Order: sequence, then structure tokens, then C-alpha cells
Amino acid sequence: MNTLLQQLTEAVGVSGDEKEVRLLIRDLIQEHVDSWHVDPMGNLIAHKKGTGASPLKVLVDAHMDEIGLILIEADSYGTFRFEGVGGLDDRVLLGKVVQVGPKKLPGVIGARPVHLLKGGQYTKVVERDSMRIDIGASSKDNALGKAKPGERATFLSTYEEWGDVAVGKAFDDRAGCAILIELLRGERFPFDFYASFTVQEELGLRGAITASAAIQPDVAIALDCTPAYDLPNKNDESPNVRLGAGPALYVMDSGTIQDPRLVRHFLKTAEAHDIPVQIRRPGAGGTNAGSLQRAAGGTAVLSVSVPGRYLHSPHTMINLQDFAHTRQLVDTALRELVWKINA
Repeated sequence: MNTLLQQLTEAVGVSGDEKEVRLLIRDLIQEHVDSWHVDPMGNLIAHKKGTGASPLKVLVDAHMDEIGLILIEADSYGTFRFEGVGGLDDRVLLGKVVQVGPKKLPGVIGARPVHLLKGGQYTKVVERDSMRIDIGASSKDNALGKAKPGERATFLSTYEEWGDVAVGKAFDDRAGCAILIELLRGERFPFDFYASFTVQEELGLRGAITASAAIQPDVAIALDCTPAYDLPNKNDESPNVRLGAGPALYVMDSGTIQDPRLVRHFLKTAEAHDIPVQIRRPGAGGTNAGSLQRAAGGTAVLSVSVPGRYLHSPHTMINLQDFAHTRQLVDTALRELVWKINA
């Protein structure tokens, strides 16, 4: 059992309320870094001095936040209306068990039962406006005595390992956080190494803006978990990335063109060290690299991701070998990085 992944994925940190995850990560890294601080946005920034062999300043980023729900108001029945925080598909919500607010109250996302549906309602996806979070309250006042509008909720999911795969919530991006923690626990790099565990990525890559602006790195690597579209589909199209095929390198997404020098270096490193790697199909989506690249006058960036099935749902699946190979590739490529500033 990967205890680190279990700790991180079972922790709660919906965008804008990442404190629990931040405190957990702080305790896991503070003995392995030279300094750390929390910036006004809530990002946890750590610095590990290099050996002095390289003048570079390198930043590796992973976002702490996860998608979730926010309570809007209680109704007369004692249930709560809610809205999504981050990209949520209504199809994954109905009937799920959630944990609500700082007390982690258990609740169920409910709606009109199927046997009361009429006509075309049978074939329509139930929208979240028609759903409620039920915490077992008997009235509006009773509900408001237990939870308040503005409090977050997220799925109540446990981490499990099934052979070569692990299943749990929030691998996007606690998988990246776990890799970054392991990098900090390792030997010093030739250069000054900065780690940013950032907030509010799911709401528009917000935390990475302030982190990169403060650090002003020469090179920045965004660690994330990217969707694996590798299951059979109607048109039998080639997948974006596949589970078990290694870490996914970005070339271009909707917000960033990755630095081609970094892409080449990571590919050559993978080949030289027999590490499986795959190229994520250029196109939609994006990572914190979009913010890291633009801040503080510009930074050379690359996104490296662990493939995951069923992202932004109660149960994401990753391949544990992909996770290990992503950590190995990033660690090895950075230790072998020869980079001329402004080259």
C-alpha cells in the first residue's frame, strides 16, 4: 500500500479551502527542505538549496486543490442546494456519499426517485439544480445548525489498490503532490530547487500565477494527472494517453506551447534510462504550466502528467507503475539538465 498516496487522496482540499492538505504536506516536507512559507494565496512554497554545481533556479509545481461542491442554501426540507467547484459532470453526482464542511458531516446527493419520473425524464441526465445534499436534517433550521452556506463538500472515497492500479479521489493532483514530496525527500539537485504546492488550479490556474511571480524560475515543471481516454470507443480512435504506458509529456494544450528544448531533453532521458513515456495528444485542456510560463517575464515550462481514468469523479484510477516512472523521469531529467539561461 502506498501510504503517501493514501494520505494525500483521502485528505480534503476543495479549491479555495486547501488548508487540510497544506498542513499535511507541510508536515511531510519540513524536515527535508531548507525553508518553506505560505504565501497570501495559500500556496505552500518550499526551497531546497542546490549543490552549487548549477546557477539555475528550477521550480516544480503540483496543485493541492481538488474539484468539489459548495453549499448554496438550505431548503425547508433540511437539504442543501449546491453548486460545483471546478469542472464537474452532473452524471457522476447522483447517489454519491459526500463529506460536508469542516466537521466532515456525511451526506448523500439525492434527487427525485426514478419511480416518480415521467415521460422524457427517464432519458435525461438529472441536472444539479434538481439535486440536493441530504445530511439527515429534519428541517431548515436543523440543517443550518449543522452546516452553513459557503462550506465545501467533496466525495467520501477511500484509497484502494487493485494489483497494478490504485483507485481513489483527487489523484488530480495529489499524484503530482506525492511525486513532488518524494523529490524533496531525495538528494540535493545541482541547482536551487523550489517546490510550489499551489491552490485553485481547478478554478483557472490561479495559485501558480503568484508562485511563479515570486520565485521567478529559469525552468518550471508542472506535475499533474491527465485524462486517459484509452477505453474502447465507438470510432476505435487512438487514445490520448493510456494507463500503463508511462508518464505523459505535453507538447501543446489550449493554453501553453511547451518549451521544445525541455520536451526533447525529457524524451532523450526516457530513452537513455529505459523509462516508458508517451506524448499527450496536442489540443484541449491545460495545466499550471499556462500560468507558470507567463509570470515574471516568462519561464521555460513543461507539463509531465500521470495518466488517470475517470478524472473529476469519486473514483479515479491510475497505474502505479506510471506513477513510479513519472517520479523517476522527472528526477533523472532534472539531475541531468544542462541549461543555458536565455539560450
